[in-house]
Amino acid sequence: MIFRDRTRAGRALAERVAEAVGECGHRPIVLALPRGGLPVAAPVADRLGADLDIVVARKLGAPGRPEWGLGAIAEDGPPVYDQDNLRYAGLTERDLSGTLDAERLELRRRVRRYRGDRPAPAITGRVVVLVDDGLATGVTAHAALRWINGRNPERVLLAVPVCSPEARDLLAPETDGVVCLSAPPDFCAVGRWYEDFGQLTDEDVDEVLRRYAHA
Repeated sequence: MIFRDRTRAGRALAERVAEAVGECGHRPIVLALPRGGLPVAAPVADRLGADLDIVVARKLGAPGRPEWGLGAIAEDGPPVYDQDNLRYAGLTERDLSGTLDAERLELRRRVRRYRGDRPAPAITGRVVVLVDDGLATGVTAHAALRWINGRNPERVLLAVPVCSPEARDLLAPETDGVVCLSAPPDFCAVGRWYEDFGQLTDEDVDEVLRRYAHA
């Protein structure tokens, strides 16, 4: 399944998420992982009549190979590590202490940049849908789910258009359900499954958040 772009993927995902959420007695909240998760999350929030906000997370990359995620952090939560990848890299959690410190600083900067003076979203007792544009290792979403679950939601769903089967299986125990339109065995990378997978900017994030804050 190849998606035209993130917005169209979100529209397709929204119907499946609505089925999974079902009837709930209060307004659910959709949380996107910025930047790429927001254009996917917006149609989902529209379909559910839900609030839309973000949860900010950062990948902990391998030294010299920052694109290889060995762990992640979300908001003010504890780090989550991919133990299999750590062993494969011949590293320990302590070896990533410098990376962790640097990414915490960048995470705080991004929280200030995207959220300003607004508090973190209130999710206690609510149905929460975490959305991203796709999952490769799933480690960043894992950190976000741990942060969400630490705030006592009623239910937590993870929703993505495409993911690796391994990421889906890893994260299922952290949720009350995973909604994934496609989990190809030859996954390789998220961008492979989009015709348009252009880089998004902080201004793109601002535009979506302003629209929903006004609504």
